[in-house]
Order: sequence, then structure tokens, then C-alpha cells
Amino acid sequence: MPTPTPVVVERPTGVSALAAFFFVGALVSGAASVSLLAPGGSLDLMWRLNPRAHDAFGRIGVGASILLVAVSVSCAAAGYGFAAGRRWGYRLGIGLLVLNLAGDVINVASGVELRAAVGIPIVAVLLWYLSSGSVRRYFSAAVQRAP
Repeated sequence: MPTPTPVVVERPTGVSALAAFFFVGALVSGAASVSLLAPGGSLDLMWRLNPRAHDAFGRIGVGASILLVAVSVSCAAAGYGFAAGRRWGYRLGIGLLVLNLAGDVINVASGVELRAAVGIPIVAVLLWYLSSGSVRRYFSAAVQRAP
């Protein structure tokens, strides 16, 4: 019986954009970790965007930097997985987005950070997009990805 020819699937543009998004997340969370470990440097400027987060991370101490390193590594891995079309990258990316969504919902519901409400529909749309047929086909183990 002949072996079926694998279907060649090109990476959807949105998957490329999400790979870039995860790589940027890796850089930002890595930089945030470094800025917490070595305060007073030029990276401290980033905290002007969200000084409340800086204060909260400061209260956590070194654990905040460890958490941000874990986020950075996870985002970098998801970015690579998305760019390379790896099924584990797809699952990791969805997991990271679901955690982000849960955090946004908790922050809004508890009144801690009402601005997090902006992220809820954005993450919902991203998760909806990732559930689309073209994206699931791209991450399917049964396809060959176009170069």
C-alpha cells in the first residue's frame, strides 16, 4: 500500500504574528527581571508604564525575578514553537494565553487592576483565532510545513 503524500501547509500570517508577540514577551519579561535584580539602571524606565506592577513585584522580592525568568523562557519557547509549527508550541501558547486571561479576569473582578479589562477581549479573540481550522491544520502532526 503506498504511503500517502503529506499535505503541505504554509504558516498562517497570524501564527507568525503570535510567534513575534511571544518573542517580544520573552524580551520584555526578561528585561523586567533584570531591572528588578539590578535597580537604578536604564531598564527602570520601563516601569513608568505600570508603576503599580513595579511596586507589587518589589514587595515579592527575588521571587518576582524568578517568576519573570520563567515567563520569559516560556514565551521564548512558545515563540519558537509557533515559528517552527510544533504542536507543543501551540499547546504552550494556548496555555500562556489562558493564564493571561485568568489573571486579567481575576485582576478586574477583584478590583486590583481595572485596566486589565482591555486584555480580556484581546486574549479571547486570540484564543478564538487559534481554534480556527487553518491554525489547527498548521499545527497538526500529519502535515508538512512549507519552508
